[in-house]
Amino acid sequence: MECVRSLIPLSRGRLCLTGTLTGLLLLLSSTPAVSEPAEDTPARGSAYMGIGVLAHDGSAGTPPPAGRASQTEGVDVSSHQGDVDWKTLWGAGTKWAYTKASEGTSYTNPYFTQQYNGSYDIGMVRGAYHFATPDTAGGAAQADYFVQHGGGWSKDGKTLPGALDIEWNPYGDDCYGKSPSAMVSWIRDFLNRYRTRTGRDAVIYTATSWWTQCTGGYAGFGGTNPLWIARYATTVGPLPAGWSTHTMWQYTSTGPTVGDHDRFNGSQDKLVGFATG
Repeated sequence: MECVRSLIPLSRGRLCLTGTLTGLLLLLSSTPAVSEPAEDTPARGSAYMGIGVLAHDGSAGTPPPAGRASQTEGVDVSSHQGDVDWKTLWGAGTKWAYTKASEGTSYTNPYFTQQYNGSYDIGMVRGAYHFATPDTAGGAAQADYFVQHGGGWSKDGKTLPGALDIEWNPYGDDCYGKSPSAMVSWIRDFLNRYRTRTGRDAVIYTATSWWTQCTGGYAGFGGTNPLWIARYATTVGPLPAGWSTHTMWQYTSTGPTVGDHDRFNGSQDKLVGFATG
């Protein structure tokens, strides 16, 4: 209601003004507030493999050096590492690498070309990974986005199958607001679409504690999808339900040159065989 001062005595004008202000206050109080992200919440797109491991599982040392006949050293990188010194890593015995390609359906790693091609050019077997955000888009849509932005596979013995990084949500609820059954459905949709698009079963990167919490200990992927286990300790520890062995192990976030270091569970010849499919 509009108050016209020229038609209303002063006392009534004051009443009208008071009523108008009261109405505005009531309107503002009834309008839902826009929630602001917590100050320590990272920006969307900035997640990386293992972002939640230390906070949730901690660190319990590093494993002793492994013989190359049984374990093959690797690394995983994202935009946090920037341009990577592949020559130094190669000289130190690193034989394989995974690079973050994408996240959700809107982010791609600006350093992807230098990291993905640089590891290949130095002689490493390389692959790409996708950081899953099940709260932003469906599994199939994110698999499509991943394949379209560097997550493909070729049978050349130098390209590893794409990896799905499914772990704690750095932007909110640990399980992305999904029930265990809904999370399993999301993961299944991603894996099925990736296989349809590439002909390979994607690697699943996860931590046992997250898998137990957010999938309810689902055991249905162990027969088809290789496991990349995250655990910063002297051994891999208990594996998620469904897997009796691991293919890769992220064992530290404080290794030389890039931080994240990994081991392939086998010799370099077996690594090449795994890449070939």
